[in-house]
Amino acid sequence: MAGVLYAREEPGKGEGGRGVTLADLLAGVIFAALNAYAVLAGADFGGGVWALLAHGPRKERQRDLIAHAIGPVWEANHVWLILAIVLLFTGFPAAFARLGVALHIPLSLVLIGIVLRGSAFTFWRYGGETDAEQRHWGVTFAVASLITPLLLGTTVGAIASGALGEAGRGKGEGFYPGYVAPWLTPFALGVGVFALVAFAFLAAVYLTLEAEETELREDFRRRALGAGVALFGAALLVLVLSGTGAPRVRAGLILAPWAAPLHLLTAGAAGAALVALWRRRYGAARVAAAAQVSLILSGWGLSQYPYILPPDLTVAGAAAPVATLRLLIGALALGAVVLLPSLYYLFRVFKSRTPVAPPTTPPTPPR
Repeated sequence: MAGVLYAREEPGKGEGGRGVTLADLLAGVIFAALNAYAVLAGADFGGGVWALLAHGPRKERQRDLIAHAIGPVWEANHVWLILAIVLLFTGFPAAFARLGVALHIPLSLVLIGIVLRGSAFTFWRYGGETDAEQRHWGVTFAVASLITPLLLGTTVGAIASGALGEAGRGKGEGFYPGYVAPWLTPFALGVGVFALVAFAFLAAVYLTLEAEETELREDFRRRALGAGVALFGAALLVLVLSGTGAPRVRAGLILAPWAAPLHLLTAGAAGAALVALWRRRYGAARVAAAAQVSLILSGWGLSQYPYILPPDLTVAGAAAPVATLRLLIGALALGAVVLLPSLYYLFRVFKSRTPVAPPTTPPTPPR
């Protein structure tokens, strides 16, 4: 009984009122998994956007580059979303239930989009015996890549807005007020657009490193610069809409003690990414772009803490019993021993740019 009470304490207060609780730790792991999904799988979605917008004399080569870059890793990147969902379901069942009820429309569409996108990519690159079939599946893949991040961002916007406080409780308010109105708002849709632009920015930056031809590299360099500027505009739009759409998030991003340092770091990362792109320092641009997106996501997480679903469901209040949390942490530790080395090996094999060493002895000339 004491363990259960401990799991329900206010965040930041462990046994004896000190330390970080297991619920806080697990919530941090979920956030880290979502961040990894945004930085890695987000670029895959962005690649689909650029496949849809490919144009000019090199458009087919651009699409081939995107497919080549995505092919070896796109399916593995979904492990981060699966991890976040499983941990939320097991560690915070109250939050999972409310999300599953109030946001079942956008979340169901996200799931359909992910499955449709993966299937279309497979048929596009490995099936389709005619050009018409390949074009059909290529367009399907690109459209699903555009709509899915838009809905993912809209879901995040609905959570940040605090609109799920009553909608997930089954009050009998009606279909539209309970299941559509929480996410079909200017702020939530603005966050969806922001997520789409951020993923397109990440993809363009990453593709500058994937390209081996100078012309293709320049194509995606220009797209990355344009997307970086558009990302600033999308962020400004979301900040304006948050005044009425998400006042808690806005207050945290402006008034919290961590707000100014976080904004300075984010601005520094954004500036570093654009400068590196301008100077064609593509490795530095990739690191800076990933840091920029991670810092933006950190602002969202910090601004709504200690609530996992504002305005009334805290991390501690939604947590499972402490025995469950301990088992989850133990399973995470054991799983990380297998998962992390496997992912590292996957990326090392398919994303390494280490050149092949030339032969040490010249071949024997023919007689």
